[in-house]
Amino acid sequence: MVCDNITNAPNIGSLFRIADAFGLEKIIFCGENVSLGKRIKKTSRSTENYVNHQIETNIDDVIMRLKKDNYYLIALEITETSTELGKFQLDTNLPVALILGHESFGVAESVLEQMDAIVHINMFGNNSSMNVVQATSITLYELTKQLNS
Repeated sequence: MVCDNITNAPNIGSLFRIADAFGLEKIIFCGENVSLGKRIKKTSRSTENYVNHQIETNIDDVIMRLKKDNYYLIALEITETSTELGKFQLDTNLPVALILGHESFGVAESVLEQMDAIVHINMFGNNSSMNVVQATSITLYELTKQLNS
């Protein structure tokens, strides 16, 4: 999982927890203001102690490395060309990296241009998006189901 400029401590803590629940290989936090201090502990429930993670400044460097290592890159973002998660078919034997964007601004256009796939979760209410952690949980559930079938 690659998190671009996700800085909200409760969200970071919850992402550790969901990464642990789904057995993710690693979380890479990208950005200048990522803090893994005491404020994440309430939601992480100590999972930051055993989920492999790192902080990188530049997401483009991370994406370049992942592509070099033959990862299939999937961004979670609502765009005009994104595929509804329920209709997305993960058809690859490559390792997969899920790219998440900033809590308020989503995945940057420059990052989206480098993806192998972009998926979104259909929204049926009045709001146009949901919290990054809830969206990540839904997406990881669906992708894990596909990988294990």
